[in-house]
Amino acid sequence: MAIEELKESADATVEELEKEGDFAADFLEELLDIADIDGDLNLDVRQGRAYVSVEADGGSLPVLSAPETVQALQELTRLAVQNQTGAFSRLILDIGGSRDTRRRQLEALVDAAVAKLDGGAGQASLPAMSSYERKLVHDIVSERGLVSESYGDGADRHTVISRH
Repeated sequence: MAIEELKESADATVEELEKEGDFAADFLEELLDIADIDGDLNLDVRQGRAYVSVEADGGSLPVLSAPETVQALQELTRLAVQNQTGAFSRLILDIGGSRDTRRRQLEALVDAAVAKLDGGAGQASLPAMSSYERKLVHDIVSERGLVSESYGDGADRHTVISRH
């Protein structure tokens, strides 16, 4: 993807992001109907991104809320939105609270890395993860008064935590 396309997507207006959310909701409603899964969709715009969350009262969503499944559905939804808008989408999908669950998992990874630093390690590497997850890790690390940097390319991009 060209740098210009990424910059344009980062500068999207609230109206454009709301439209992204609408396209995403339409796609997800059809997908949920096909899978015969009930869910309520909520749309929001935060930090320059469209957020779409799917919630359900019954037990039908846990099968979809595994982090790998949410990531895959997010990518499919982004592609569907891109097909409608012609522009790269950075929307975030949350299914059944999966984002909060993943944040807690990332906090546990950071805690384990901090324990390594407390044990004398100069730095601690985390596994490769998506750009959104790396951003969350950077925020968590910063909240704890530590430093983090991302290294690697593509699917191998990961975060390294240190004290300086």
